[in-house]
Amino acid sequence: MMFHIGDVVEGIVTGVQPYGAFIQLDDHHQGLIHISECRSAFIREIGDELVVGQTVTVMVLDIDIYSEKISLSRRAVLDGYDKAAIDKERINQDYKFTQHHYWTNQHLAIGFETIAKSGSIMINEALERLHQ
Repeated sequence: MMFHIGDVVEGIVTGVQPYGAFIQLDDHHQGLIHISECRSAFIREIGDELVVGQTVTVMVLDIDIYSEKISLSRRAVLDGYDKAAIDKERINQDYKFTQHHYWTNQHLAIGFETIAKSGSIMINEALERLHQ
């Protein structure tokens, strides 16, 4: 993925929902600005703040590597991100482990071992159910 936490990029609003706005970052990547990240003040209707087709500058807050979902913030850019240097290396180091959300059992490293051990039992059970 070409985006990193802390990057400031431009995108186009492609959809607006009550909970946030979808932003097209490039031909292959889309992100979401949650309504709370739209601006610092309270927003009753996000449609009052963003409209489809609008170009916005946003900061990448988080990237879920597994699903490739990108969380964006417009508030961080509006609040003057250019007033202080962004330490991208520190941000990426701090979130090095928390940004990977794998919803699998890959950390167990068992592979197909369980299927190989119980494969014949599962097949026999399936055949019994078929013939009932």
